Amino acid sequence: MSELKSRIAQRIVAATLKAAREAALKPVAVAVYDARGALKAFQAEDGTSLKRGEIAMGKAYGAIALGVPSRTIATMALERPHFIAAATHSLGGPLTPAPGGVLIRDKRGALVGAVGVSGDLSDKDEAAALAGIASVGLTGESGA
Repeated sequence: MSELKSRIAQRIVAATLKAAREAALKPVAVAVYDARGALKAFQAEDGTSLKRGEIAMGKAYGAIALGVPSRTIATMALERPHFIAAATHSLGGPLTPAPGGVLIRDKRGALVGAVGVSGDLSDKDEAAALAGIASVGLTGESGA
């Protein structure tokens, strides 16, 4: 498996924030985790609400922990709410079942991490994450 380097994670954060500004999103928080679930980069823009960072982390960490994008987790929460409640308890970390948590894959398709964005409508958060991932030549998997 490829390793997601800190410098690449920081570039993803910067590009995600740039995409959010270009799309005139509300202030966002961006979290990037590697494939083993370690936080590699994080930034919350000025003006984000108090817990946006934790929500962004929950989108990315939940995607890594369950191996599916947070959009898919949102669908699972509707179809199997007891499973998502149990998974949230079992993970030992945050899980946010809403779009905006995007898996990162390398050129071979290997999972290398996840990006979580929170601050605006979930679909807009997801679009910013996808733009950030694409900016470094990796592929985002959103579940859309």
